[in-house]
Amino acid sequence: MKQYNVAVVGASGAVGEELFRVLEEVKFPVGELLPLASAKSAGNVIEFLGDEYRIEELTEEVFKGRNIDIAFFSAGGSISAKYAKYAVESGAVVIDNTSHFRMMQSVPLVVPEVNPEDIELWEDTGIIANPNCSTIQMVQLLKPLHDLYGIKRVDVATYQAVSGAGKAGMEELVQQMQDFFAFKLGDSKVEAFAHQIALNIIPHIDVAQENGYTKEEMKMVLETNKIMHSDFAVSATCVRVPVLRSHSESITIRFAENVNVSVEKVREVLTAFENVTVIDDLANNQYPMPMIATDTDETYVGRIRKDIHEDNVLHLWGVADQVRVGAATNAVRIAQKWIKLEA
Repeated sequence: MKQYNVAVVGASGAVGEELFRVLEEVKFPVGELLPLASAKSAGNVIEFLGDEYRIEELTEEVFKGRNIDIAFFSAGGSISAKYAKYAVESGAVVIDNTSHFRMMQSVPLVVPEVNPEDIELWEDTGIIANPNCSTIQMVQLLKPLHDLYGIKRVDVATYQAVSGAGKAGMEELVQQMQDFFAFKLGDSKVEAFAHQIALNIIPHIDVAQENGYTKEEMKMVLETNKIMHSDFAVSATCVRVPVLRSHSESITIRFAENVNVSVEKVREVLTAFENVTVIDDLANNQYPMPMIATDTDETYVGRIRKDIHEDNVLHLWGVADQVRVGAATNAVRIAQKWIKLEA
């Protein structure tokens, strides 16, 4: 099998670390590996397939002469904005895990199970964008249902884990819980979030927008329609919860007025869809939860039920590990599809 030289920008971050794990697990055909990060992390060592690699500093010159085929970027939008072009100029395809390129018309925004054909558009800019984590797991559930019935509107409430804010978010929750059990929670630092997250729920993720939504909520609205090449209405409420890992979503879907939803048919098409697992037995306490989804590459769905008032409305509950499915795994799946196109 042909091997590909791979760079990982943000090698010391939560998503970067997960990328190495996923690449190992799927036996990705890595030739040379180039871990990159800021000057602060340069010199640190990462392990990959039993070998040690020293992290190099990301600079404008670092890609020159390295023959990198695939460059994963997961170090923040400003970093991608500044440095992705140098990777592209060197001949690499950039798979970007930040929000910087997502809504650019010339850049494909891809969830491989949903719109793999868009990967072919990568040559326009040399860049493929990885969607927002909450969007990825939602469109994996919407796609087969849109094909089945035709969606008219989606309303989603997210329950997002603190790891969505990176290592700092996880560390803050753990520290606050330790302080709680030491009877000194009032002295805890509040830095990663606007408020204390331990024993709390914060209905605010990302920057407030003029329309009353947050930037995170508008990402879900705009990205969903771009990925699915659709124009149905989407509204989101994004909430941070004191869970370490894996995002949950309560989704209400309205179909065309003449649709009479069949829960059995819905379960059938979701069960058949790639990388989706149905767990739906309420009577026996079986449904998706973060503790089930964490460290897996599946999007789980359950609590599937028809609305009690309207025949064309469906409710369901989805959970996925947002560091993997919502970031690293999706990026690697994009790369795998890209390799097949280039073969």
